[in-house]
Amino acid sequence: MKYASRIYLCLIFGILYIPIVTLILFSFNATNSTAEFTGFSLQWYIELFRSEETWHALRNTLLLAVLSSLLATVIGTAAAEGIYKMKNKLLKSAINAVTNIPMMNPDIVTGMSMMLFFAAVMGIFKIADYNTIGFPAMLIAHTTFCLPYVILSVLPRINELGNSLSEAALDLGCTPFQAFFKVKLPNIMPGVLSGLVMAFTLSLDDFVISYFVGPTNFQTLPLLIYSMTKKKVTPDMYALSTIIIVTVFLLLIISNLRSSKEERSQRRKRKGGGAK
Repeated sequence: MKYASRIYLCLIFGILYIPIVTLILFSFNATNSTAEFTGFSLQWYIELFRSEETWHALRNTLLLAVLSSLLATVIGTAAAEGIYKMKNKLLKSAINAVTNIPMMNPDIVTGMSMMLFFAAVMGIFKIADYNTIGFPAMLIAHTTFCLPYVILSVLPRINELGNSLSEAALDLGCTPFQAFFKVKLPNIMPGVLSGLVMAFTLSLDDFVISYFVGPTNFQTLPLLIYSMTKKKVTPDMYALSTIIIVTVFLLLIISNLRSSKEERSQRRKRKGGGAK
């Protein structure tokens, strides 16, 4: 049983990471073949840095992901606080259920509904060219589908924290505004940051909603890669994917090291307090 579990674990990790390792390997291929590794070369990384279209799409993707994740985090944190303070249990349950619907909806349904909504907006305000509202439309769409994930990350933290710290701050002379930003927000910050990262990742990765809502003058990286699949995905995309994978991997290592350091620091403080 012990060996079977190890074999199963190795199989799962193989399925997850062999495609990624293959992609990284072929990003250094001397030719554009995806079937045979002919030799080590950095030519696709050089081609990547020469491609204005790719870097323009990457800039658009990062801009959209940063703005939408920040907006979703601010609105989602405020919404989570509002849901927590609701007195009517029936209304609270209904809003929680409605909040979870976008996460359960297929992306294609969300994308089509967003497309129809912005088409209606164009009709109401007599807008002839969709490109004039293209980027704001994409920003609203990305913020909307990221919002439930932020609420899902923040609300459990608020429920766990309770009202005791905020009430103590109010008793000590803080205004409700100060009590939230100086007392409650620092304590729920792990949930807020988790929601921010999740929203950023979802926006960065999104294709379906961007495909339905995106204008012709604003192309994200997923849309660019999809347009290449009609012909052939060039290996400079493998190089870009490798850079993104390595960057994420390094950020995870830094995050884990920081968390481990904080845990050790807290453990020492507890031991010090116990010794006293």
